[in-house]
Amino acid sequence: QLQLAESGGGLVQTGGSLRLSCAVPGDMLDSYGIAWFRQTPGKEREGIFCIGENDDRWDYLDSVEGRLTITRDGARKMVYLDINKLKPEDTAVYYCAALLGLCPTDSGESNFHLWGRGTQVTVAS
Repeated sequence: QLQLAESGGGLVQTGGSLRLSCAVPGDMLDSYGIAWFRQTPGKEREGIFCIGENDDRWDYLDSVEGRLTITRDGARKMVYLDINKLKPEDTAVYYCAALLGLCPTDSGESNFHLWGRGTQVTVAS
């Protein structure tokens, strides 16, 4: 059964940096778009980025102001989310998600049919 697995979350200080990792099984990176979402308590999950098989990228969240970056490593079968200059409002559970084919222009959750369990990021003020 295909499953995504996030890692790299934790407790960090404001202004710090984190790299979140999403392990993507098999050859999924050859044909799936992989996205990062985040969710804070009481709010809906919001899409951040999606990266496609040709390394093309979709930005879904303007408010991140260039502090967040998505990259992929096909050899390691990983997709990364780098978060710099962390703010308390970055505190959330971060998820990676996948869909077969191209990344959608619409970041709605229903576009993605495979999800990881999430990794918690807590930013101390």
